[in-house]
Amino acid sequence: MTRMGIAVALGLVWCAWSPSRADESPSIEKYLAEGKLAEGEKTLEVRLNAAPDDGKARFGLGVVQFVRGVERMVQSFHRYGLRTSLLGNALPFERLPIPENAHPEPIGYEELRPIFQTWVDDLARAEATLAQVRDDQVKLPIRIGELRLDFNGDGKADAEETLWRIFAEFNRAANDPAIAAASKEFVIVLDRADVSWLRGYCHLLMAYGEVYLAHDCRELFDHTGPLFFGNAKSAYPFLQRTAGEPGGRFEFDDIVDAVAFIHLIRLPVVAPQRLTATLSHLESMIALSRESWKFILAETDDDHEWVPSPKQHTVIPGLTVTDEMVKGWKEFLDEAESLLQGKKLVPFWRAREARGVNLHRVFTEPRTFDLVLWVQGTAAAPYLENGPQTSAETWRRLQRVFQGEFIGFALWFN
Repeated sequence: MTRMGIAVALGLVWCAWSPSRADESPSIEKYLAEGKLAEGEKTLEVRLNAAPDDGKARFGLGVVQFVRGVERMVQSFHRYGLRTSLLGNALPFERLPIPENAHPEPIGYEELRPIFQTWVDDLARAEATLAQVRDDQVKLPIRIGELRLDFNGDGKADAEETLWRIFAEFNRAANDPAIAAASKEFVIVLDRADVSWLRGYCHLLMAYGEVYLAHDCRELFDHTGPLFFGNAKSAYPFLQRTAGEPGGRFEFDDIVDAVAFIHLIRLPVVAPQRLTATLSHLESMIALSRESWKFILAETDDDHEWVPSPKQHTVIPGLTVTDEMVKGWKEFLDEAESLLQGKKLVPFWRAREARGVNLHRVFTEPRTFDLVLWVQGTAAAPYLENGPQTSAETWRRLQRVFQGEFIGFALWFN
């Protein structure tokens, strides 16, 4: 995992961490350190019932709700034995820190869909809470390294389930005492800009969940579920691996099942309104990124920044933000918005066609999604139009501005 990827992985699992006095928001330090997120959530809800204008408490509640959503999804995938190492984290949900389970419960398509629905619901709740933060001066110090999550769902979060250990595992430094010591001092001070930042991330992740729920993936799961889950229900017993079998070795069975997986990414649309919702989430993400940068650029302090302005410093070692990057990011947001609105088209990838793909209509006029036919081009044919297209030079320039790591910076900047 790259340094940028690690930074984003850490950023996606925030927690609130602050001292408390009788006249301030209650401290949730002990709840986070002990992995008792449900208690922390109740404590903050009680505080907000008594003091609805407490921006710090509301910000903390939104963060805890977000983290609880992450914890719930990790627990669900652990319960069913998701084999995260098999395909090198090729799928987004495989990148979560899911422990291996030697005795997974059986899972069928009927059990899989509710996991994604719960994920979307958890994110929506956190985003709604964050949307009510009105205090432009709000600050929330966090110490993310020692956050504990109950990854395996056994009702307790032990020393092996701290965020710094996840970071260390990604960085192959789990036994490095220097990493453990540094984690205790790794502090971020979240502010109003980060409220918008986290709301934008909620929308991005909800968009992913809505895309899955918009499609019927039953045939895909029935034929390839055992590739991903240690005890997947299947009509084909010969596909089943040994329960709890780790996914580190990629053997012949895995290869042919992976080919079948790609072949069967032919997904009928069963809930087209969810794809319209996906479009809305992506547009909201862009609007919130603009809002976040408005607050970032207006800041006059330099206080343990997560995403800094060019005049500030980030807590992430070795990374800096330049004026050129900020300008480039704003250009990207404008370009992405034009594509989502259909004002600009995506250039078609076959040389004999001069028209471009209207991405807006892909979401609002959905058809069965067939990955192979999209790569070939025929699936894009209904969305081809004449009109202005996004320029390849724009994207090459963004790559240069972000030193060849545009995707990594995009995940960080949001």
